[in-house]
Amino acid sequence: MTARPQLVLDLAGVLISNFSSAVWLQLSEGSEISFHDIREQFDEVRKDLWTGKIKEDEFWEWMSLRMKQINKEQGRTLLMQSLEPLPGLNYLAEWSEIADIHILSNHCREWLEPILERVEPYTRSITISNQVGLRKPDIRIYQHVGKQFESGQTVVYIDDQEKNLNPVIELGWKTLLADKEHKWIEKVESMMGEGKELDQKRDSIDFR
Repeated sequence: MTARPQLVLDLAGVLISNFSSAVWLQLSEGSEISFHDIREQFDEVRKDLWTGKIKEDEFWEWMSLRMKQINKEQGRTLLMQSLEPLPGLNYLAEWSEIADIHILSNHCREWLEPILERVEPYTRSITISNQVGLRKPDIRIYQHVGKQFESGQTVVYIDDQEKNLNPVIELGWKTLLADKEHKWIEKVESMMGEGKELDQKRDSIDFR
């Protein structure tokens, strides 16, 4: 029996949107801090947030020092609502028929809960950077996910940032860059070597 392929997917930029400019504009509304400055300052603290060195509550405390009017619950809701589903999310059920799916994301899990509820039924594992203290492209976070794979399994990793794809090449994983036009979706099954096998599986299912 051929080992099932392992499909490892990033979240933001692959299955859901990245934070848009609109959310930063809304967060900075009514504040003395500019849209540009809040984006810049978030980039400075993101590494520690993504690796869990700064907890989510601490992040909002950090934000409140810069934006007096910010409300944690409103801010969290705004961030969560800004993460829109992308087309790839609709294919998880189909891909889960032929592969074990793993999620690997640099993010704050607290902001992902609504999305994870949709993702979890089709996944074997979910790794969010702030929960494991590591973030991409640190090779150790890929090795953490890879502990669940068996020898000889095909592993396909999909991310929207090329810098996050490069480390896994030495692990023997196949890589696919997620483009903004979502053309990457058409290549997934062929990269797993499962396009024809999926059709055959559907044709041979015994419903008795």
